[in-house]
Amino acid sequence: MANSLTWKRENGVLQLEGDLDRDTLLPLWQQREALLNGVGELDLSRLRRVDSSGLALLLHFHHQQQQQEKELNITGASDRLSTLIQLYNLSEIIPIRQAG
Repeated sequence: MANSLTWKRENGVLQLEGDLDRDTLLPLWQQREALLNGVGELDLSRLRRVDSSGLALLLHFHHQQQQQEKELNITGASDRLSTLIQLYNLSEIIPIRQAG
């Protein structure tokens, strides 16, 4: 079964579901500006897997919102994603709250 990534926007929340990796992120990248417009929270709680490419995309999303002086709360990070953020020493740059 191929990896997949889906998303939905509702009430200022963009929720990602599936795998956020180099094989799945292109459609999300192509629609990023429209998807982030009016979004204040990025919910990652339904992601199964995030690789370093996916982390780079999350970092870009956060930075893009900062540049536009908008806040983007990133929530629902798994333990694995939190570990990846720590390994890349990004904890101070990208504020992600762990799931549950």
